[in-house]
Amino acid sequence: MELTRAQSRILALDLGKRRIGLAISDPLGITAQGLPNLVRGRKRADLDALEHIIKEREVGMILLGNPINMSGAEGRQSGWVREFAGTLEKRTGLPIQLWDERLTTVEAGRVLRASGISIEKRAAAIDRLSAVILLQSYLDSGRRWNPDGGPDSDPDGYPDDYPDGADL
Repeated sequence: MELTRAQSRILALDLGKRRIGLAISDPLGITAQGLPNLVRGRKRADLDALEHIIKEREVGMILLGNPINMSGAEGRQSGWVREFAGTLEKRTGLPIQLWDERLTTVEAGRVLRASGISIEKRAAAIDRLSAVILLQSYLDSGRRWNPDGGPDSDPDGYPDDYPDGADL
């Protein structure tokens, strides 16, 4: 699969055993929008479906929720996510950023309960909303994806070393 880093959208994945919650950034990297969940199948089928979304949505980076324990330690699920991330990175050639997803599902559940959505509909919506919360937290952190070279921790996305010292 040939994709370039100039493709500027970020695709966020909230991996679950039954579903993968999906969210995508706008081209400017300001907001996160939910996409329909991917119902899990065989690993190859999941990767095929993700590859299709990546091409269709012009994705330049993948953000993957890392289920770190509340203590900050990585558990068995985190290892499973890292393994999936490695496979996805090899398959797509795109950079993958792991992002702390602690409490995203809890927050998504709280929002859905407050909205009055029925329990049946909540189960389907929680994965998508978790992916949206995950991606929005990344975008709000001030990190930006620099298509020419990876993450840029400067919130305005511009270098601070202009000749006169001016930061545009």
